[in-house]
Amino acid sequence: MTLSPRNRCTICVTGTVQGVGFRPFVYRLAQERALAGWVLNDARGVQIEIEGSRAVLDDFLAALRNELPPLARIDSLDCALTAPQGDRGFVIRSSEHSAHRTAQVSPDCHVCADCLRELRDPADRRFRYPFINCTNCGPRYTIITGVPYDRPLTTMVDFPMCADCLAEYEDPRSRRFHAQPNACPTCGPALRLYNAEGQAVTDEDPLTAALAGLRRGEILALKGLGGFHLAVDPGNPQAVARLRRRKQRDEKPFALMVRDLETARRLVHIGVVEARLLEAVERPIVLLEKRPGFALVCPEVAPGNRYLGVMLPYTPLHHLLLEDFPRLVMTSGNQTDEPIAFDDHEALERLQGIADLFLGHNRRIHIRTDDSILRVLAEQPLMLRRSRGYVPRAIPLPDSQPAVLALGAELKNTICLTQGDRATLSQHIGDLQNPAVIESMLHTVEHLQQLLDVQPALVVHDLHPDYASTHAARQMTALPRLAVQHHHAHLASCLADNGRGAKSIGVIFDGIGYGRDGHIWGGEFLVGDYAGFERLGHLRELRMPGGDAATREPWRMGLSLLHAVFGAALPTLAVFETLPASDRHLLLQMLTKGINAPWTSSCGRLFDAVAALVGLRLKVSYEGQAALELEMSLCHPESVAPYTFALETDAQGIVVDPEPMVRQLVADLQQGRAVGQMSAAFHKGLAEAVVAVCCAIRAQQGELPVALSGGVFQNAYLSTQTMQGLEAAGFVVLVHRQVPPNDGGLSLGQAVIGGRYLRDLQA
Repeated sequence: MTLSPRNRCTICVTGTVQGVGFRPFVYRLAQERALAGWVLNDARGVQIEIEGSRAVLDDFLAALRNELPPLARIDSLDCALTAPQGDRGFVIRSSEHSAHRTAQVSPDCHVCADCLRELRDPADRRFRYPFINCTNCGPRYTIITGVPYDRPLTTMVDFPMCADCLAEYEDPRSRRFHAQPNACPTCGPALRLYNAEGQAVTDEDPLTAALAGLRRGEILALKGLGGFHLAVDPGNPQAVARLRRRKQRDEKPFALMVRDLETARRLVHIGVVEARLLEAVERPIVLLEKRPGFALVCPEVAPGNRYLGVMLPYTPLHHLLLEDFPRLVMTSGNQTDEPIAFDDHEALERLQGIADLFLGHNRRIHIRTDDSILRVLAEQPLMLRRSRGYVPRAIPLPDSQPAVLALGAELKNTICLTQGDRATLSQHIGDLQNPAVIESMLHTVEHLQQLLDVQPALVVHDLHPDYASTHAARQMTALPRLAVQHHHAHLASCLADNGRGAKSIGVIFDGIGYGRDGHIWGGEFLVGDYAGFERLGHLRELRMPGGDAATREPWRMGLSLLHAVFGAALPTLAVFETLPASDRHLLLQMLTKGINAPWTSSCGRLFDAVAALVGLRLKVSYEGQAALELEMSLCHPESVAPYTFALETDAQGIVVDPEPMVRQLVADLQQGRAVGQMSAAFHKGLAEAVVAVCCAIRAQQGELPVALSGGVFQNAYLSTQTMQGLEAAGFVVLVHRQVPPNDGGLSLGQAVIGGRYLRDLQA
């Protein structure tokens, strides 16, 4: 940009620039350079008019791009020359409201180092105040009710500021200038403690009494940023067992919150990337491998799992709690299959019978938001659940598109709204098999539409006619609807996650997705883009005896796999001797006659079958448990030769047939081979089969990148083996980074498919 000796610039900045200290940052830059003008928040982002000499303005613009506050992120910065107006001094103006809003809201974030120092300083007026915050930290998305992000449009409107807080709030030189949650013990929120019957405990300090309860082995319901957690001492096996029993969560691992990184290192292995994720402002749960001799946490916290979900404290209240307890189980405050409780009265009702004590407070949460979960794959973060800390951060799209609302999947539901060239995914909502979760999904749709000021032109849903999201779409009668095949949405999600839209090979491995032929898909090789896809290959179909019952009882899939290979002459395997003969006989009849035994190409069900055959898991207590335990059982895989999968062709394309693998597996079982080695041979063989199919498709279609998506690619070993094999074969490999490969990322794919559909209609 060429500037004259004296110029005035009008600057429009979009991105995460509200509620993150951006205006005082601009004010400081202008003051330091003796520039004149003003800055304000508007419905799009931040507007700046600034006047000065050419050289100084150039320096200002460089600093504006390169010296951002910790939580700020610029998506676009447009600068135009205007006539100088002779302003004297630089001021921060009041926010402007307009009919059309595009400003982005900051996610909730970890309490910053400056606030932590004040929290621990006996001389500070906020000493040990559990709601300390500033413009660089604290609640955002969970308390905002509208934009621009100003205090009247947050739940902090309930707390008029005292004179001291107001002075900070109005001082551009203060770290708390326009920090909307700004408060102190005089004027702000306060803790409240209730007993198991929901009666207020007023004769004790709430925090002190809660800590005493934890030391007694009691279960504490604790209100955080986005809802309630259930906390318990992880070194007390009786307390952990009581939590499992009351929460009806038999075996699914609990997450841990630990005091600091050094405390975490005593429990788990932490690499450079894992450390960076743990200490990031988002403060996600990170899956980390347990250390040998792991003893500070009882085995009941994460049974049958080599990994432990660990997070560091992210609210001032968490830091205060962990001064006394270096480690705490910290799991979602809900009954199994329900959304997390986020209101004090709701928690007292829904968590009664689970919690012994309730530590709440009177700062309202406007939108519930659960913790995010990540693991590391090939030295890069892999998102498993995208929620608190990341939402509602927008995902840039390859192209601008019409506004679309996508309602996601039945399991791990999220919704997505597009606005121009960005997509906003909601927080993790949950499994839409509970009316309360469906209600939460509809509330989230309403909230995001209002917050982003998006009026969608289309609602997109899964192809499955009986999914709750499909029923919800049908109720939105004012909008046209588009049904999108599940695995096409997975492919599109991975492409959008990587900023691509061109045709690619999609290897989509998951549990269940409704196919275009009415069968259950889940082991798919597609070629396509946002506009459409071809199914060029799949795993050999197997019967699912009992339908959905086969997802809860992997032994059914094990028997189905054996029957597909050996027919009636089944090999004798010890694992099935524990099952009643009548059950085996009934299942074999279902398989032979095809009664209540739908076909599936699901890779998830193949994992279930193998996990059952090697004796790891005959029944599951949570989704994906058998596949997870098969991955956890891996032992010295580098020395193991892969099992063999056959490639055949039929009318639908390439078929990956597991028959040779099954015969090798049965022989190993009969010879007593170690489970970990059989698991490794299976994983490596499947990865090699993927590479072989992709090479065959390339021979037909030419050079194309390969996108890996679907919940099976949460498996780090399978993903790594597949990526390495594909790259060695000369493929560009696309994997998920911003959204999960599981159904939590599906709404992004639905949304970009919907956008392409609308653009094609308008063409």
